Amino acid sequence: MWFSNFFVGGSMTMVMPFISLYIETFGNFSAAYVQHWAGIAFAATFVTAFLFSPFLGRLGDKVGRKRILIILGLGIACSLYLMGVVTTVWQLLALRLFMGFFAGMIPITQAFISTQTPKRMAGKVLGTLQTGSIAGTLLGPLAGGFLADTFGYAGTFKGTSVIILISVFLISMAREFKIGEMDEKSKYYSRRDVVRHIARNPALTTVLLISMFIQIALFSIQPILALFVSELNGPENLAFISGMAFSAAGVGNLLMARKWGELADRKGYLNILIILLLSGAFIYTFGSLVTAVWQLVLIRFGLGITIGGIIPVRMAYIRQEAPVAIQGEVLGYNTSLRFLGNIAGPIMGGFLAGSLGFSAVFLVTSALLFLSGFTLLTVTHKTRLFNSKVHS
Repeated sequence: MWFSNFFVGGSMTMVMPFISLYIETFGNFSAAYVQHWAGIAFAATFVTAFLFSPFLGRLGDKVGRKRILIILGLGIACSLYLMGVVTTVWQLLALRLFMGFFAGMIPITQAFISTQTPKRMAGKVLGTLQTGSIAGTLLGPLAGGFLADTFGYAGTFKGTSVIILISVFLISMAREFKIGEMDEKSKYYSRRDVVRHIARNPALTTVLLISMFIQIALFSIQPILALFVSELNGPENLAFISGMAFSAAGVGNLLMARKWGELADRKGYLNILIILLLSGAFIYTFGSLVTAVWQLVLIRFGLGITIGGIIPVRMAYIRQEAPVAIQGEVLGYNTSLRFLGNIAGPIMGGFLAGSLGFSAVFLVTSALLFLSGFTLLTVTHKTRLFNSKVHS
C-alpha cells in the first residue's frame, strides 16, 4: 500500500502545477480569466467527490475497501487520459467533474490501513503510510514539470494515467485483514447513529469541520502557484520551477509526517494538532512578503514541516474516537469535508489573486489556519474541564 500511495501521489501532483498553463494553450485569454478558470477547473473534481465520499466510506464498511480502491483507480486513469485530448476549458471542466466520482483514492487508502491498525500505534503507522504519498507528491511536480517542458501538457496527462494503472495493480495484490473488536464490528449502525455519535463528541465534530478549513488554506495557492512563480521569476523553465516550489512542501512533509504521528501517539492527538495548526498559520503569514522564488520555496518547506503531521494525526484521532463498525463512514464524512475545502480553496485563491493580488491569498489562508487552531484549543479545553467535573 505504501508503493501504491507513492504512485498515486506522484501521478496526481504531476499535473497540478501547470493546470493554469494548460488552460492558456486553449486560446488567447487574459491573466485574470486564466486565474479564475484555473481555480474553478481545479476545484471541479472535488464537487462530485464531496457528494460521494460518505457513500463510498459506508460502502467500504460493507463490501471491503480493496474493491472500492480498484474501481476508483480505474476511473481516475480513464479521466486523466481523456484530459490529455481536450481542446477547450469546458471539456477540461467536464472531465474534472467526472474524475470527482473516483477521487479520494489516497484518503480511502488511509482509511483502509487505519481500520486495520491498533489504536495505540495508529499515528505512527498512518504517518509512515503518508510518507509514500508524500514521496510521490514530492517527485510528481518535478517529474511533471520536466515532462511538460519536454513532451507537452497533453502527453503528461496521458502518462499519469498509466502510472495510476500501476497503482491499481499493486492494490489488487494487497490482502485485507480485519483487526478490531469483533463484538463492536458486528454491531449495526444506521446513518442516523453515525451522525449522532459525531454530534455527541464536540472535539471529534471540531476536528471534522477543521478538515475543511485546512484544505481551504492548503489549496488556495496551488492552482495559481505557476502564475505566482511566473510573476517572481519570469517564463524561463516555468513548469520546472513551479514544480520545485510545489514540491518544497512535500520535502518538509516527508521529513516530519512519521515523527509527528509517533509523537502524537505519546502526547495526545489533539495537543499536536493544535501546535501544528498555529505553527502553520505563523509560517504562512510570511508568504505575503515574498519577492523571490527562493523565499517562496523556503516558506512552502516550512509549511510542509508543520502541515505534514496533520493528516496522520487527524486520522489517528478519528480511529481512536469512532467504533470499528463505522470508521469507514466517519472517515468518509471527514473526506467529504476535506473535498468541500478543496472546492472552496482554489476558487477563493483564484479570485483573491485576480482581485487583490497574491499577498492576499497568503494572509487569508494564514488567518484560516490560526482560526482552526484557536477553535480546537478552545473546544479541547472546555471538553477537558467538563470531563474533569464529571469524574470528580
